[in-house]
Amino acid sequence: MNATVVRILAPLAVLLALAGCVVYDPYYPYPAPGGGTAATFDRSWNAAVGAFQDQGVSIANQDRGAGMISGRKGGITVSARVAAQNDGRVRVEFNAGGAMSEDPGLPDRLSRAYDARMGRY
Repeated sequence: MNATVVRILAPLAVLLALAGCVVYDPYYPYPAPGGGTAATFDRSWNAAVGAFQDQGVSIANQDRGAGMISGRKGGITVSARVAAQNDGRVRVEFNAGGAMSEDPGLPDRLSRAYDARMGRY
């Protein structure tokens, strides 16, 4: 073979070999850390506040930075904690105490109202 032909065919062969290489982006089962957590936290926070309102709980304190919401319905005290986790998910926890005999179904209704606002029902 002629040296000129080799100079032309060698880079062409390399380019053709590289053209067959495909790299796919890996699958991420959870949002990447820092990617989407703020929006998820905001959505969860708003759903928790809305659940309190849906069930007639008067909100006494909202501390978004600490992720705490507290309120009262009659003699029942209610609190919610909204916390971003390391894997990008958000954990929401409702607690109720006091005169639970006034409305024993309140904690369950709060949870269902939250789930409905999050689109889970």
